[in-house]
Formats: sequence, C-alpha cells, structure tokens
Amino acid sequence: MRKLSFKGGVFPPERKELSQECPVQSVLPSSKKVCIPVTMGGAPNQVLVKVGDVVKKGQLIANGNAFMSVPVHSSVSGTVKKIGPVLSTANVETLAVEIEFDPAAEYETDYMPVLDPFACDKETALKRVKDAGIVGMGGASFPAHVKLNPPPASVIDSVILNAAECEPYLTIDERTLLETPEKVVDGLAIVMQITGVMEKPDGFGYIGLEENKLHCAEGLQKAIDDKKYSDVIFIKIVKTKYPQGCEKMLTKAILNREIPTKGLPANIGCVICNVGTVCAISDAFRLGMPLIERPLTISGGAVKEPKNLRVPVGTMVSDLIGDVIEIDGAAKILSGGPMMGFAMTNAQFPVAKGTSGVLFLTRKEIAVSKESACINCGMCLKSCPVHIVPALIKRQVEKGDLDKALSMGLMDCIECGSCTYSCPANIQILQHFRVAKNKVRAKMAADKAKADAEKAKGDK
Repeated sequence: MRKLSFKGGVFPPERKELSQECPVQSVLPSSKKVCIPVTMGGAPNQVLVKVGDVVKKGQLIANGNAFMSVPVHSSVSGTVKKIGPVLSTANVETLAVEIEFDPAAEYETDYMPVLDPFACDKETALKRVKDAGIVGMGGASFPAHVKLNPPPASVIDSVILNAAECEPYLTIDERTLLETPEKVVDGLAIVMQITGVMEKPDGFGYIGLEENKLHCAEGLQKAIDDKKYSDVIFIKIVKTKYPQGCEKMLTKAILNREIPTKGLPANIGCVICNVGTVCAISDAFRLGMPLIERPLTISGGAVKEPKNLRVPVGTMVSDLIGDVIEIDGAAKILSGGPMMGFAMTNAQFPVAKGTSGVLFLTRKEIAVSKESACINCGMCLKSCPVHIVPALIKRQVEKGDLDKALSMGLMDCIECGSCTYSCPANIQILQHFRVAKNKVRAKMAADKAKADAEKAKGDK
C-alpha cells in the first residue's frame, strides 16, 4: 500500500512503546472530587449551578448563548462544593466547578434520550452534537457543531478521520482504534451523514492512519465491512512523520488539496475529526451521553508504569499520582505531547476535554543546550511543513516589527515545533512565535474594542 505524506516535517523519537501495549483503564480520582472548567472550547460560558446543589452525572452545569458556546456537564453525581479559579492548560487560571462525587450514586445519570443519527434531519443532529458539549479532542477544542456545519458556500465531499497521532509518547488514539474500532467507524459515518457526504455519489470518508499503526487496520477494515461502508470509507496509510496529523498535512497527503492561507479544511471541501471526537459523537447519539469522560495517555520517563486511562472530565492530574500512577524524577510536566504541549508548573490542574495526554519527563528527556546565535543553516525552513521561513520571521519578532512578521507568515505557523526541534542552535523558535502571536491577537482585540467604542459613540 502506497504511503502518503507531505513536504517538510521531522522524525523525533516516537517513545510510543512506553504505553502502546497498555489497554485503556477507567479510573476515578482518589480525592472523590472533580474540578470542571466552565469553558473548554468555544465562547465563554456562565455557571448554571451554585454551591450546595446536588447534581447528576451528565447534568448541564455551564452554558452560553453565543453560537460558539459549548455546554459543559457534570462528569460525576455528587454535590457542588466550590466555584472558583483553577489552573488550566498553559498555566492560565480559569473558572471551574468543584464537585464532590458520591460513589453510591455513580449510576444516577442525566443523559439525553438516544437518537438515531441516520433517521433525524441535519438540524436535529447538529443540535445533539452541541447539546452533548462536544469539541475537538485532538487538543484544539474547537466546537464540533460549528465544524460540522460549514458555510453554505462550502461543498463538503470528504471527511477525514485523523488517526495519525503523530505526537511522540501519546498512544490513546491507537488504543481506541484497537479496542473500539466499531465505535470509531460509527462515529465517522455519523459525521459523514451530518455533513451530507454520505449521500453524495462522490462523497467519501478516509481514515488517515500512520504506518506505525498498521496493526490497527485489520480491526478497522472489519468494522467498515461489517457496517457495509466498504464502498464509502477507506483506510489511507500515511508516512510516520511529524506533524503528519496536522490538518494541512493530512489534506495534502490524502486528498492532494492545500488549505489556503487563513483558510479551513471546509474551504477545500473537507471536514477533519479526531478519533476521540468521533467516538464522543457516537456516544452522544447511541447512549445519549454528553462529553464527560476523557481518555488520555500518562507517560514519560518519570512514570514507572505509563498508562492509557479514561477519567471523568475535571479529574485533577495530581489525584492520579500515587494511586494510579507512580512518578519518580520528573523534571518537567507537559499537558499534551512534547512537540505542541504546554509545560505546567505543577500537577494541580484538571483533565479537560482537549487533554490528550500528560507527560512526566526526566531531565535527560528534556536536556536542551543553551540557545546560541542563528547560524543561517536553513534547517528550520527545510523542516517547516507550511513552508514559511521561521528564522527570518523570528528576526522581525526580535526587532518588534510584528507587521513585517505577519507579512512573512507568522500567523500561518501551525505551532508544530518542527523548527525548534531541527534547530542546531537550540533556538526556541516556537516559544518566540507563541509570544508574538499573542501580542498580535491582543492588539487585534484592542483595535476592535476601540472601533466598537467609537462606533457606539457615533451612534449616540
């Protein structure tokens, strides 16, 4: 079978052998509490419960009126103990609802009625996806109901299941593909139905599977055949290379289509979903269960026995230490993978809907030499999968010329970290870009606020 790929990228050590043989294990936090962030993707939400309220598993606890709002539900049955700030990914404090759960009430749920995704209309199906609080579970946490309902001008003929899982260490998608291929295929088919791809003569679904996961193909193909989707869903083997799982790379490899600058997959007739996301969509229809559980990988050299776990959303990572996992010699904690993840100050943060993994790395694993001056070698250009020139953009960032940096493609950066990984001068290019992009966004927000204020003043 021909291996598909893209130009650029890097080949970091995979380190997947640490956890890829570990079946997904469902666990509850030892503290008997969860701290559920009020907003986990989309527009900010408002809290719908108060301290002292008794809630059921699956009950709505936060929501908003904006189109981009994504509801949040209780992941356990118990009592609301506190509403306040908690540390979240990227070390930013966010409002969260702390719930002390009652193990005896574990099966008291407030789920939605089951719904046949192939018998209801598109609007009803999209409402179910939104009501279930589903966001992209690959890390970006983009609202799924928005992704599955692109503008009318977008003609969608392809749905790609991102099964590449190209980040080192992480194996939770691989385990999901192996253990529940039927649910994966069902979720993909539901997405194809909602987007209208299933009904198009030239509409197809593709499973983009990296070649290091060929052992998952047999189970997936059987599920495809059993559900009689063999004429519309196809497995595509892509080269094991980072960042093969990024949207721009997958569409280029599988469809030979390029997402335009500042564009989305919908602009080229495609919708892309993560493995975890399609499973959550299947659960929302088949079980009526909102997104309240998060499968993730706990790995790294400091973890004595790396594992793949399924935990309630809001589980504090610190509650897993000592009871579920043993940590020894951790020099760095990452939320996510080593290439695109965020370094955390400690383990006192909750598992969110977009938390694909938590890594505890030793000093040896994170050993990085001190930054030195750029030697103009061009390695960052060679490895960049979106074909910008990181070294030149960084120079403009250092000079404070953000307009020039923007004109050279700063915002086209997908923050994959390939440039940093390949840099022989050990320049932390990705971190410089993240800071610069945050400054750009802050300026855009300030400019918009100023314009809105002037417009409001003029209207008076």
